[in-house]
Amino acid sequence: MLVIYNSLTQQKETFHPLQPGQVKIYVCGITVYDYCHMGHAKSMVSFDVVVRYLRSQGYQVTHVRNITDIDDKIIQRAQANNESIEALTERFIGAMNEDAQALGLLVPTVEPRATQYMSQILAMIQRLLDQSYAYITASGDVYYRVDKFEHYGCLSHKKLDELQVGKRVDVDEQKENPLDFVLWKSAKPGEPAWNAPWGQGRPGWHIECSAMSTHCLGETFDIHGGGADLLFPHHENEIAQAEAATQKPYVRYWMHNGFIQINEEKMSKSLGNFFTIREVLKKYSGEVLRYFIIASHYRSQLNYSDENLQQAQESLTRLYLTLRDVNAITELTEDSAALNEYIERFYQVMDDDFNTPKALSVLHELATEVNRFNTTDPVAAAGWAFVLRKLAHILGLLEQRPQNYFNQSSTEEAAIIEQLIAARIQARVEKQWQRADQIRDQLLSMGILLEDKEGKTVWRRK
Repeated sequence: MLVIYNSLTQQKETFHPLQPGQVKIYVCGITVYDYCHMGHAKSMVSFDVVVRYLRSQGYQVTHVRNITDIDDKIIQRAQANNESIEALTERFIGAMNEDAQALGLLVPTVEPRATQYMSQILAMIQRLLDQSYAYITASGDVYYRVDKFEHYGCLSHKKLDELQVGKRVDVDEQKENPLDFVLWKSAKPGEPAWNAPWGQGRPGWHIECSAMSTHCLGETFDIHGGGADLLFPHHENEIAQAEAATQKPYVRYWMHNGFIQINEEKMSKSLGNFFTIREVLKKYSGEVLRYFIIASHYRSQLNYSDENLQQAQESLTRLYLTLRDVNAITELTEDSAALNEYIERFYQVMDDDFNTPKALSVLHELATEVNRFNTTDPVAAAGWAFVLRKLAHILGLLEQRPQNYFNQSSTEEAAIIEQLIAARIQARVEKQWQRADQIRDQLLSMGILLEDKEGKTVWRRK
């Protein structure tokens, strides 16, 4: 049985979808005013694996990932660039799709844009006004009345009297409570605006997701995902809006992925310590980036470094080298108890809150068996390699033919072997003996023997 860590209850729970055989999942997407960075990649890849795994288990998955295409940052960037908001957002939506394709992401079932769901946003705000969960200020802004929603803080596990407000709220903001948040911003000169019964303006960020998710998936749905930085206040506010408007539970399972860090700090645009996906793609393939991300559990923090990316490349290369010299088959004809044990272990670790690091370990154990069989029983090796590919596909890996991965170049293969040897030499210099032994074993599994003599390391095939 699949268990998922639910941020709402802060514990793992057995997954039971609302409708048998169907899963509805909403994941917070990108605000399209700049190129996607590696922090975005962590979230996109993490939930792509979730969707892939659910589908591999026979579920019919409706995957919704929104696009925020109206926002303060978008307006400011368009003004700074002296271009229209439409031109800016279309350009970065195109760039986002290119990055997603490079990372091997499945296309979402629905990808709603905020500007295309204005009627649903207005309808939800009106319901909140009708039920006194919202109020209109003299300036035409609409705010959510936080203290009226008795469950506010249920996701972040914060209490109203314990919440800290970053700064004193100016009197002219006309909020009833400093914690109240905006649902509708009244129009300002030169900014885009939509007509509303309470005056022209544009929506706040939080209401967009509540309106789009409930319209696309229903008033209650199975899974809501996003980065841990969105848990409060964004997701907390989504719950408050949706449940007040519908009087129904909003989401059953909340999932939040951990950050990518550089020097123990979260990678983010606000801190100025981020790398865009396309910058990293200049040095590493999209599949290497994907491997790098899923080598860490989705809830864990992931440290960005060239060393870690290099290790991901080495590990992925080992899997492709394993498949290169094995006959490819399209179905498994031989039932093997030993092989079934690996398959069962793969599903067991994935059923434990999508434990991709352990799933990768199973793949590498399978690769070792393929290499062993390939020297004695090529038919058995082909069967084991078939299972390796099948399980890897669930993670979005090994999607290429090995020849394409190596670009049919023997010099490239030799370069990869030399890179591994250089990494082993460096590990020995730094007295990381376990790491050095791991690399030697990795090369051995690839059919490469090392000889250390006269201060040099040379290699040959077995």
